[in-house]
Amino acid sequence: MPKRKVKKMLLGILSVVLILTVAVSATKAENAEEERYYIDAETVDAGLDTGYSESHQIDKENWHYGWSIGEFSATGYTRVTYDDEGNPIFLKTLGDKVTLWFMLEQNIDCLNGNERLSISNDKNGYDLSFATEQGNFGRGTLIVRHTDYQNKKGDPVIYVDYLSAVAIQDANVEIQLLEEGDYEVALDYQIKKSKKHWYNKDKYKNYRIYFKFSVRNGNCMVFPFDVSTKSELLNCDFTENGFYLDLAKSRYLTIDIKKEVMNEGRDGLVEDVRFNKPAKDGEEFVDEGIYTITVSNQYTGEETVKKIYVGDDDVLKAYVTTDLSIEDINALVENGATINEDGTISNIPEPEEATTETVTEEYNDESESNNAELATETDAKVDDVDSDEFNIKDYIVQHKNECIIVGSTLLALILVLVLAKKKKRKIDTSEADMDEGDEE
Repeated sequence: MPKRKVKKMLLGILSVVLILTVAVSATKAENAEEERYYIDAETVDAGLDTGYSESHQIDKENWHYGWSIGEFSATGYTRVTYDDEGNPIFLKTLGDKVTLWFMLEQNIDCLNGNERLSISNDKNGYDLSFATEQGNFGRGTLIVRHTDYQNKKGDPVIYVDYLSAVAIQDANVEIQLLEEGDYEVALDYQIKKSKKHWYNKDKYKNYRIYFKFSVRNGNCMVFPFDVSTKSELLNCDFTENGFYLDLAKSRYLTIDIKKEVMNEGRDGLVEDVRFNKPAKDGEEFVDEGIYTITVSNQYTGEETVKKIYVGDDDVLKAYVTTDLSIEDINALVENGATINEDGTISNIPEPEEATTETVTEEYNDESESNNAELATETDAKVDDVDSDEFNIKDYIVQHKNECIIVGSTLLALILVLVLAKKKKRKIDTSEADMDEGDEE
């Protein structure tokens, strides 16, 4: 059998298998109220027989003007955010199953109600951007490519004769369950415009829908596990064995870890930072020290901090477990407190309560102190007055001109008052003489 026929046969079998696969996965939405995000994907005129590589805007003269072949959507997410280019990022949390769907909106044999327009069988189709082999694309081909957290692009998943398979279903058709990563999706299809008269020829055009989106874990968690027991260590736990980090397949989190040790200083144990660096999934830490793990999620802005102690020092166990400083812990131990195996502190001595006599004595002492301070201030003021005597002679010498002016003013005022008094006496005498004359 010629190789060309074998190739065609294999492509035909692959198409049938893919049609059956799509048909089996097709389902109506189980919950009509499930949150759904409709992806805004532009349809472009991709030219003809150029690997769907051209991108011409559809104007009003184009066959495809004013209508869409269908809609892509996503479900099973908790939140949607966007990257710098405006592409959607679906954040998923525990229990979420992000799923991509497609809903066909046209009769592929009578597009937009026009009997002359239909989806054509593209027998020599290929997609240049995905570097697919040239072959039978059937009546529309869907291509999905995933890029993982290491920026490794996977092989494109190709659904041949996709629109024919979807046309059988009267529902949203599930395309793929999605894990974390970046996705590219393209729907390539060829439209035929049937000849109007017997002497005309059929015309063809290629069209393409292309969009990108991402899926990320919305959690912001890291799980430290004991390297020996494999048990999970919680925040403020300690272990003598060391621990390793598990991100639970959250590949896009940022992890930093700081290691501190305690050294003898002048005032006892003091903290000394040994390193503060990025960490990665699965990394182990077995050397003694206090480790602070900081996890951040750039897509939610959340941050989680956990502190783990590796070692067997009781004081450091208590330091990690409680919010107390090393100085406070040592002081409690000196006063009879006990550090338990789990790092908690018990037998903490009760603080002494002040008695009435003590309070009274403190009050009396304070009163006497206040009285002494008041007496001291009074004596100081008296001393200030005595030590600052007023010398009128020096003052007159220093303010000669001012004294002359004041003295002249006072002298003039006295003179005026004397003259006025004499004048009054003269008037009173005259009035008395007149009164005597009248009596006679």
